[in-house]
Amino acid sequence: MNAPRRTQFYLDKSNAKWKGVCAGLADYTGVDVTLVRIGIVILTVLGGFPWTLIAYLIAAWMAPVKPRELDYESREDAKFWQGVRTNPRRTARDVRSRFREIDRRLADVETYVTSSNSRLSQEIESLR
Repeated sequence: MNAPRRTQFYLDKSNAKWKGVCAGLADYTGVDVTLVRIGIVILTVLGGFPWTLIAYLIAAWMAPVKPRELDYESREDAKFWQGVRTNPRRTARDVRSRFREIDRRLADVETYVTSSNSRLSQEIESLR
């Protein structure tokens, strides 16, 4: 069996009102679930009646239910994965940028520790 992918559309039964399609769309896109539900209702009322219902039922029938292990641990985690789904290149660029920043800070610490800092040397010697 394949491991579940975070970049796939799933029905979100934990936040579902009926079948979990709107909650799944909200989770997939990062839009508030209330706005997705209101948008679906408005689209249905403004003339998309049979088609929105048909699309909703097809999505509910075809999409898999979101596995429990894909629940997000934090809001930041949810935003990260929504960004991966919407624009993977931008997300990879953000991750590389974060790693560059961490690497720069680590280099600064290394430079400070290995420099000829007499005060730091005295503090280290006093701890021995």
